[in-house]
Amino acid sequence: MRPTRPSKRTLKAAGQIRIIGGRWRGRKLPVLDLEGLRPTTDRLKETLFNWLQFECAGARVLDAFAGAGSLGMEALSRGAAYAVFVERSAPAAAQLSDNLRRLEAETISEVHKGDIQSYLKTPQIPYDLVFLDPPFHQNLLAQVIPQLVSANALSNGSWVYVESEHPLPYETPENWRLHREKLAGQVCCRLYHVQ
Repeated sequence: MRPTRPSKRTLKAAGQIRIIGGRWRGRKLPVLDLEGLRPTTDRLKETLFNWLQFECAGARVLDAFAGAGSLGMEALSRGAAYAVFVERSAPAAAQLSDNLRRLEAETISEVHKGDIQSYLKTPQIPYDLVFLDPPFHQNLLAQVIPQLVSANALSNGSWVYVESEHPLPYETPENWRLHREKLAGQVCCRLYHVQ
């Protein structure tokens, strides 16, 4: 009798994410094999955190489409004071919580299982740093960016990183100034400074 193959729907580790700087530099954490989950590459992360090298210390962070939580954990590693991770996939949120426990970061982070649109309906304390890296081709940025503004989740001086497909599927408020930009194949990375 031949052994049966596991279903493609079986949750398994797809690999790892690596923290590239700060106090947890070099730590590797498991990532689940889930449809639509595409952690930011080390190369893009390195570029982004070079852009943000003086902005992480003491920052309050929102990782809005957290997935594996790679960006928020990198910010914590580099001295962010607190990070909120919002992830709608229950298995991804559970894996993220496990990884934060591995880092002993439970007191400086929280994971919300649900979508960012629902999360932003509750009153917000302004964040210093927001990561927006949603699943592509779902028009989510066009919905979430206005919600960030109406929820008062940003203040003057906040930084907003947006990773999206190219061409850009969103518009930004007038007070968002483009600070840095990088195009990597079909992925566009932009860092905005709220003024």
